[in-house]
Amino acid sequence: MFTLPLLSDAPALPRLAQARLLASLADTPVVLIQGPRQCGKTTLARTVVGRAGYAYITFDDDKQLRAALADPVGYVSQLPRQAVLDEIQRVPEIFSALKLAVDQDRQPGRFLLIGATDMLLMPKLADSLAGRIEVIRLHPLAQIELRKQDAFFLNRLFSANFKPTTLERMGTTMAELVSAGGFPAALTRESQRRRDWYLAYAHALLQRDLRDLGPVAPVDMMLRLLEAAADRTSRALDLAELAGAVGLTRPAARSYLTLLERVFLVDLLPPWYAGPSQRLMKTPTLHLGDTGLAAALLRLEAPALHTNRTRLGQLLKTFVLQALRRQSTAQASPIVFSCFRHRDGHEVGIVLEHGALLAGIDVTASTSVTADDFRGLRKLAELAGERFACGVVLYDGEASVRFGPRLFALPVRALWSDQPGASFAWRN
Repeated sequence: MFTLPLLSDAPALPRLAQARLLASLADTPVVLIQGPRQCGKTTLARTVVGRAGYAYITFDDDKQLRAALADPVGYVSQLPRQAVLDEIQRVPEIFSALKLAVDQDRQPGRFLLIGATDMLLMPKLADSLAGRIEVIRLHPLAQIELRKQDAFFLNRLFSANFKPTTLERMGTTMAELVSAGGFPAALTRESQRRRDWYLAYAHALLQRDLRDLGPVAPVDMMLRLLEAAADRTSRALDLAELAGAVGLTRPAARSYLTLLERVFLVDLLPPWYAGPSQRLMKTPTLHLGDTGLAAALLRLEAPALHTNRTRLGQLLKTFVLQALRRQSTAQASPIVFSCFRHRDGHEVGIVLEHGALLAGIDVTASTSVTADDFRGLRKLAELAGERFACGVVLYDGEASVRFGPRLFALPVRALWSDQPGASFAWRN
C-alpha cells in the first residue's frame, strides 16, 4: 500500500464525470468508477483524491490479491479509513466485507473502487452494497472533453432550445473522428499505429479479462465474434445470424456477447417500452463500445471510411450514441438510453429519457435531410405524448433546419459546437 503520488506531469484533460465523483465522495461511503480499460479511470481517481491522503491498492499486485481472497473480512479490517481499491473486479468476494466495514463506519468517501467490468450486470454484488454505493460510469474521451467544452447539447435537447446555427460541414473530418475513437492512448498515435493499438487492446481483454469472468471460447473465436459485432454495429441484434457468422450456437453466442458487454467492448441498447398495446418490437440494437475499436476491427482507416458512405453512416450512428452516453456523465440525474422500433416499420436510433422527458435522435451521414427522415420521430412523438421534448436528425450538413414543432435537423458538429449563425429554415 502507498499513498497516491501527486501528478507531476501535464494535467489530465478535465472529465465530465469529475463533478459527480466529487459530489459522491462527499456523501456516499463507497464510490465505484467503472468503465473499459485504458479510458482514464485511475487518472480521474488520482486527479480527485491524489492530494487527500488516500492509500492506493491494486489487485494486479498478486500479494494483495492473494491476501484479499484468503480472508476478505480480515483484509478490509486492516485497510486505512480512506483507500482506493483498483482492479476490484478481480476480488468479487470483497464486496460483502466492504459492506460490513461500512456498516460499522459510514464515513463518506471511505472507499473509492475502480473496476474494468460492469458490476451492475452482477446483481448479487450490486445488491450487497445497496444504499451504500454510488456507481459512476467512465467512458473513453468525448469530443467536448478533448475540446475542453461544456456539455450543453443534452440540456438543449430536452428543452428543444437550439440556437440558429450554421456550422462548417465536417466532410473528411467526420471519418477521421469516427475512426479515431476516444481512448487516450490511441489518440496519441498516427492512424496505422492507432489501429495496431486497438487490435492489441482487444486481444489483451479477450485473453485476460474475459477469462477472469468465466469459461470462454478460444481467443481467436472470441475475436471473430467481436469482429462480427463490429460489422453489425448500430443494427438490430440478430442473434441467430451473428452466431451463424462465427460458427457458434445461439446460447453460446448469447453467453459470450454478455461477457463482451461486461467488459464494455459491446453495448446492447435495449428497446423502448411504452406498454403492451403499442406494437413495439423488443429487439435491442447492437453497438460497439467505441468506434475507434470498430474501425480497427474492420480494417478501415479514415480515407476508406469516408468513401464508403454506407459503412460511415453505420459507424456514425454508434459514434453519436457513444458521444451522448459520454456527455450524460455530466448530468446530475441519470439519462436512460434505448432504441425504438414499431411493427409498422418506424424506427428511431436513440431514445433518451431524463426524468419525465423523452427525446429521440436519428443519425445519417447524408449531406441533406428530408421530411421522410422524421417518420420515426413523429411516430415516437405520437406514442410519447406530452413526454416528448424534442426530436433531432443529425446529418453531415451545415444548416440547422426546423421541420416542425420540436423537430430539428442539425449538423453532427452541433454535438460539441455552439456557433450562432443564420436563422432556422422552415420545412413543412
